Amino acid sequence: YQVYKTWGSRCTYVEFLTSESDPKIPTIVSPTEDTYNLIWAKTKFGFKTAYEKYYDKVDWVMKADDDTYVIVENLRYLLSSYNHSDPIWFGCEFKVIVKDGYMSGGAGYVLSKEALRRFNEISLPNATLCKEDNTGAEDAEMGKCLMNVGVKSVDARDNFGRFRFLPFTPENHISQREWGYQDFWYYKNIKYPENPGMHCCSDLAISFHYVSPEMMVLLEYLIYHLRPYGLKTETLDDAPTKNRINSSALF
Repeated sequence: YQVYKTWGSRCTYVEFLTSESDPKIPTIVSPTEDTYNLIWAKTKFGFKTAYEKYYDKVDWVMKADDDTYVIVENLRYLLSSYNHSDPIWFGCEFKVIVKDGYMSGGAGYVLSKEALRRFNEISLPNATLCKEDNTGAEDAEMGKCLMNVGVKSVDARDNFGRFRFLPFTPENHISQREWGYQDFWYYKNIKYPENPGMHCCSDLAISFHYVSPEMMVLLEYLIYHLRPYGLKTETLDDAPTKNRINSSALF
């Protein structure tokens, strides 16, 4: 329930894809068995439902795990530089499996209104464009389905090349202790190199993954409540953190 109590409350709409209804949170009950091997089926059902319920109400749709923490204000800032009518999506991009790359499911990914439409109206009903079988890696399969209908991946890093969608915890990325050697799968799979230490993560970071319920509350406090008295944050950096490009450069 921590997602709903923390960052989920800042979304325009938030729904939880579950195997059974829960009166404490807004849910979409999936007919799919709740197992890891069937996450792709659950994801397809979730985006189909989002398209049917919210296509006329929203410009962007984000899928995130229940152990993902999202700074919604930073996500809105990123999206403000792009047009929802362009077929685009954002996330932490991997360069393997899919020709044009795909976004990490754990860090969360965002589809534009047009990307959502193409996925549901063109890709999903066509087994030659989108995997009909319910098994497989959800994020990689989504990448294939979107690539096949011309949806472009966007470099979501900031103007300093720092990541904004992050597939591990803040501690993991800052210390990089779990991947202190270049053979670690994350190093091999990410499309862009990750900067070391404090420069790994953008000042306008959007998401972290593998966040426990306790850490979710801690992040909520550190981001939205803790303030160093008298500190002017704009004086900390030589240049401001901002978006890298505009959507006009994509097509």
